[in-house]
Amino acid sequence: MSITIVISIQVADIDNWKAIFDSAVGRREAAGIQATAYKELEGASDRVHVIITAPSKDDFMKFFSQPEQQEGMKKAGVMGPPEMKFLEEA
Repeated sequence: MSITIVISIQVADIDNWKAIFDSAVGRREAAGIQATAYKELEGASDRVHVIITAPSKDDFMKFFSQPEQQEGMKKAGVMGPPEMKFLEEA
């Protein structure tokens, strides 16, 4: 059974972050990960949220900890560690 991850990230520039996020779709798909990005309508203009479906927490963490992923987050202007919530269907 797959899991859902909700990530909240503060970024320096949403447009730059989104371009880099979109460019990584192939790597996510190869890892069995689907992700959709959202920005807040009100409030923080520098905060994005990503809703992810992954095969398992271990699979997601393996993908997330890859050097390419970490470097991409730096290039995308991520301002600090993301807040992550791991969910499974009740």
